[in-house]
Amino acid sequence: MKEKNKETIIETAISSLKVESKTIADIIDYLDKDSFYEAVKVLSDCPKIITCASGSSGIAAKKFSHSLCCIERNAQFLSPAEAIHGGMGCMKKGDAVVMVSRGGKTAELLPIIEVCNKKEVILIGITENLDSPLAKSAQIVVPMKIERESDPLNVMATSSFIATIAIFDAMLAAIMEVTDYTLEQFALIHPGGAVGSRLNT
Repeated sequence: MKEKNKETIIETAISSLKVESKTIADIIDYLDKDSFYEAVKVLSDCPKIITCASGSSGIAAKKFSHSLCCIERNAQFLSPAEAIHGGMGCMKKGDAVVMVSRGGKTAELLPIIEVCNKKEVILIGITENLDSPLAKSAQIVVPMKIERESDPLNVMATSSFIATIAIFDAMLAAIMEVTDYTLEQFALIHPGGAVGSRLNT
């Protein structure tokens, strides 16, 4: 392995931070406010929310389901691997499924998309590819746009992961506004850790 000097290493790191900062800032410019609003309305009122995605998107989806539980929305993450082996039994008519796929055609998700439509759940797609199976099958599509990933090879789920998390966090904030979620409610279900100690003193 060729030794690199400190300046080159730090420049690469700073470049990554700049790319990811721009990725988040760009969301404000391309955000489809109508579809975002529709998604927030559904997620604020539906009986159950299921999040589903593969790889790094799956990690973001799992975090979103936990965050939703923290504001007392009935939510769970459904692994695509478990979904096709009976896990989709958790879906009922009127529930919402939030599915993330940058390309919108992840092989593991395609059979799940089909079952979502047959079970008449509300499918919310987060994708960059508006011509994809996910975008065409979803009742609500929240577009994302990634200029480039932040790693030197432009292949790792870096900027796209950050954008997904940012969109989910924005949805979370909006849902809290819609449902008038209070600090007292949060304190009740969060007795652990430093936050729980501070809120419940």
